[in-house]
Amino acid sequence: MEKLEKRTTVDMTKGNIVRHIILFALPIFLSQLFQLAYNTVDALVVGRFIGTEAIAATTSTNSLIFLLVSFNSGLATGAGVVIGKYFGAGQNTKVNKTIHTIILFGFIWGIVLSLFGTIFTPTILVWMNTDPEVLPLSVAYLRYYFMGGITIVLYNICTGIMNALGNSKRPLVYLIVSSVLNIILDILFVGVFKWGIWSAAVATVISQFFSVILCFIFLFRKGHVYTLELRKLKIDKELFIEIVKNGVPSGVQNSVIGFANTIVQSQINTFGKIVMASYGIYGKLSGFAFLPITSFSIAATTFISQNLGAKEYARAKQGSVFIILGSIISAELLGLLLFFISPYLVGFYDKTPSVVATASRQMKIESLFFMFCAFSHAIAGICRGAGKPSVPMYIMLSAWCVIRVIYIAIVMKFFGALDLVFLAYPITWILGSIAFLLYYLKSNWVHGLEKHTGV
Repeated sequence: MEKLEKRTTVDMTKGNIVRHIILFALPIFLSQLFQLAYNTVDALVVGRFIGTEAIAATTSTNSLIFLLVSFNSGLATGAGVVIGKYFGAGQNTKVNKTIHTIILFGFIWGIVLSLFGTIFTPTILVWMNTDPEVLPLSVAYLRYYFMGGITIVLYNICTGIMNALGNSKRPLVYLIVSSVLNIILDILFVGVFKWGIWSAAVATVISQFFSVILCFIFLFRKGHVYTLELRKLKIDKELFIEIVKNGVPSGVQNSVIGFANTIVQSQINTFGKIVMASYGIYGKLSGFAFLPITSFSIAATTFISQNLGAKEYARAKQGSVFIILGSIISAELLGLLLFFISPYLVGFYDKTPSVVATASRQMKIESLFFMFCAFSHAIAGICRGAGKPSVPMYIMLSAWCVIRVIYIAIVMKFFGALDLVFLAYPITWILGSIAFLLYYLKSNWVHGLEKHTGV
């Protein structure tokens, strides 16, 4: 039993710190790489078989999708912190109850998200100033996408559970399988059957549903700390409150960032379909630089929560230093690479000269500042793992939402220059990094944690 448990969970409170973090972060990196790959295939397939309007329609919905699913992602993160803490402390009964609580809530929230997204898609896209030429395609794509909203919610929760237990390899395997399925269905539905843009969303939903099934097959395995049983599916009030305390700040943080990005997208939309397509392609390409950022941030939350749960405070601090440096260096190296080769990469999506020029210009403006985004996310992941999710919430709410929205409003009112819109991201990344650096250096972020967590 003990040997079986070791194969499906990883105790990060013992052993080599760097090795643990890298071995945990690498599968997350590869998972997101495959996820980005099949999102990229969506754009490539619709671009090649339907046209620039289709690329604009699929990519312009990214910020809205992020906004609507971000609250769930925050709660999944909160559950992961609670699970990681109790797992590190050896309190397996609470680990199991937390898992059953968040899974049941995920079902409820997933249904709500699906209904909301399906009903209000047209209204929100109009509010976002979506180009009239692109609007019908955007509505068709997004509506079918949100019909499968419950699969998005449950997949995020299931992977969050496995990551919290130190098992980042399972989500990688499941994502590879679903990515391959999504690519096949994309080509079949859009390229062969010519069903249109809505079928690309259907392909994504089907592949996500398949990955959720794989996750549940794993979680229903008997004899483990994480084992799911239908009769135990209920919301434990005390643990749910703890999840909410850790998750709502992250959810709010993600939501306000998503809201700010939606505001940016709505202003981008006023420049027309060429800029919309360019902005969307830039987002796909920059996503490759954000892979190590997200991977180290998730690794930080799991590593810190487990070690602080086990009261390994010095170990938590040593790990945090490596996470920060690893995130900054890897993100900046990828940023430099994209700075030089972005025109060639943009051409894979759309060879229209104006699209290539606009997307490449945005990359040159923003890519050298990825290190600041990486630093902010690394500290945010550390704070969440330390049970202090309100810190990144307040900092990112201020810098990445309020200041970003105010900046965009001023630029659009007095200048209306596209390059100045692009600068919104580097400016707010730098401001956020300054605030995070001051907090990290001046506060003792593990001091007294044992009094607050009750472990």
